[in-house]
Amino acid sequence: MRLPLLSALCAAALCATPAPAQTAEAAKADTLRAADGWRSALTAALAGNQAAYSNWQEGGVDALAVTATVDGTFDRVVGRVLTTQALRLGYGVLRQDTLSLRKALDVARYAATAELASDNPIRPSAGVSVRSQFAAGYDYDPEPDRYPTLPVAPGRELKVSDALSPLVLTQSLGVAYRPGGGFVARTGLGLKETVVVIERLRPVYGNALDQSTRLEAGLDLEVLYEREVMENVALRSRLTAFQGFGQIAEQAPDVLFENGLILSVNDLLKVTLDAAALYDADVSPDVQLREALSVGLSVSLL
Repeated sequence: MRLPLLSALCAAALCATPAPAQTAEAAKADTLRAADGWRSALTAALAGNQAAYSNWQEGGVDALAVTATVDGTFDRVVGRVLTTQALRLGYGVLRQDTLSLRKALDVARYAATAELASDNPIRPSAGVSVRSQFAAGYDYDPEPDRYPTLPVAPGRELKVSDALSPLVLTQSLGVAYRPGGGFVARTGLGLKETVVVIERLRPVYGNALDQSTRLEAGLDLEVLYEREVMENVALRSRLTAFQGFGQIAEQAPDVLFENGLILSVNDLLKVTLDAAALYDADVSPDVQLREALSVGLSVSLL
C-alpha cells in the first residue's frame, strides 16, 4: 500500500514552507495561566459522499461513504502544573457496488499530560495515553504468510482486530520542551502495554497466545506541532516513538506519525486531509499507511 504521490508532495511542500505566525490557539496554549481556567475545544464532524448509477451508458460504480469524528482538547493550569488532554474519536463505513458494508475509519484515542508551568521552556513532564478502536476489522485479501497462526481461507475475509484487540497503553516520565509557536516535544522513560483480549489474535500483535498483556519498558518520545499554513488552513502533526530496552540495536523503534490538514471553508464546512504512518515490527515488517480525504460539516461544541 503506497501513499499517493500528491499527498507526499503536499507534505514535502508544507515542510519546506517557512513557518508563519503561530495560530491563536497555539498562542493560548503557550501562555495559559491558572487564572485563565479551562481552555477547551470540542468539535464534531460528519462527512460523506455518494454516487449512484442506473442505466448510465458511460458506466460507473455505486458508492457510499460516511464518517463521523469528535476531536477535543482540554487544557488548564492547576497550581503550578499545566495539564493537557486530547481526545479523538472517529468511525466511518463505506459500501462500493455489490460489496458489503466495510469499515473505513476506526479510531479511539485519549492522551493526558502534566508538566511544570514556568517560563523555562524545558520542564518536568509526565503523560499517559490510550489507543484502541470500536469495532472488528477484516483483511479482505489475506495472505497465509502474513498470518501464520490464523486459518486463512482463499477468497474469504479474515478478522484481524476488534474492540480492545489491540489496546495500546503508554506511560512516560521525563521532560517537556515548549519553546512556543505551537511546538511541544516530550521525552523520557516510558512503559508500553499491548493488550489483546481475543486470544487467537494475540500473535498478530506480538503477544503470545497465553499473554493478554505484553509489557515493555524503554525510551519514549512525543512531538506535537500546530501551525497555520495560510489563512483558514491549519496543519496539525503528532509523532510518537517508543524504543524498548530489549530491542535496542536489534529492532527499530515503534513509530506513529499522524498529520491533519484542515481547510475551513466557513464556520460549518471543512475539508480535511488525514494521513498516518505506523511502524511496529512486532505487527508487520512494513510501514502501515492510512489516508482519508473528507468534505463535510463541522460543529464546535465548546
